[in-house]
Amino acid sequence: MIKLIHNEQVKIYTRKSTWLMYLILAGLIFTFAFTINYYGVPNENYQGDNWRQELKEENQKLTKEMKKDEFAASNNPYLIEKNNYYLEHDIQPATYDAWQFVGENAGLLMVVSLLVIIIAAGIVANEFRWGTIKLLLIRPIKRSGILLSKYIAVLLFALYTLMFLFIAAWLIGAIFFGVSEIDATIVKDAKDGFTSIPLIKDIFTNYSFRLVDLLMMTTLAFMISTVFRNSSLAIGVSLFLLMSGSSIVQMLADKEWVKYILFANTDLRQYVGGNSPIIEGMTLGFSITVLIVYYVVFILTSWIVFIKRDVAGQ
Repeated sequence: MIKLIHNEQVKIYTRKSTWLMYLILAGLIFTFAFTINYYGVPNENYQGDNWRQELKEENQKLTKEMKKDEFAASNNPYLIEKNNYYLEHDIQPATYDAWQFVGENAGLLMVVSLLVIIIAAGIVANEFRWGTIKLLLIRPIKRSGILLSKYIAVLLFALYTLMFLFIAAWLIGAIFFGVSEIDATIVKDAKDGFTSIPLIKDIFTNYSFRLVDLLMMTTLAFMISTVFRNSSLAIGVSLFLLMSGSSIVQMLADKEWVKYILFANTDLRQYVGGNSPIIEGMTLGFSITVLIVYYVVFILTSWIVFIKRDVAGQ
């Protein structure tokens, strides 16, 4: 099994397209950092001893804007309330550094999902397209072992790509913004307003929640690749669902059965940080149960089709 997994990893990383994916991801991180640095580093005005006065003056400015601009009238009260939380609890806004930049790059896990989908969509389908599936099946290894090695190879690629995102974001963030205290405290939304939590806890919590979506979309693309033997179809369907899944759920939000759709449950952040579930009545336990059911269905479907498929005519 270890040799099979290693063989699949070699297949993935000998492709120029794989390294191009990493270059694109690094380019996006660099562009993000450059943009933040160009337009002004967040919290820069609050690092001196006069940070309380700075927050008070900002609140006054935000209040004046509310009288002139309709958008400001709806958006600024949130910012004012957050500033007041800093003042009332005597919390100085944390210095923006590499760690905060890593936290903000959690949104790029959408790009990681896209890259992993491309690999997952082709890892089985390409064996049929290239006619190399017979070379694998003539080995004294069960088909289930071959399929498992491919799935594990995809998961490892997802893990390596996630690690690349995390490390590249930290390094680029350190170059642009420096590194300060890892135990910094930040203010986040909560059910009753705001709360202060350690920055490092927020980073790993945010990344962990987004990993659920990454795992489910990867497994879905792997299943489509196995069932239909068509990498283009697997990529197309998976990317369409990745991009539009939440929109579909929003459009059907008035239907009782929509809570059973996969994409209504992949974002577990809807249960934390003062957020409300997409569909009223949904709970964290319900979403986890639905995700487990979908995951088992995806895996079983892939296994049954691959085990029973006749490749004599391939």
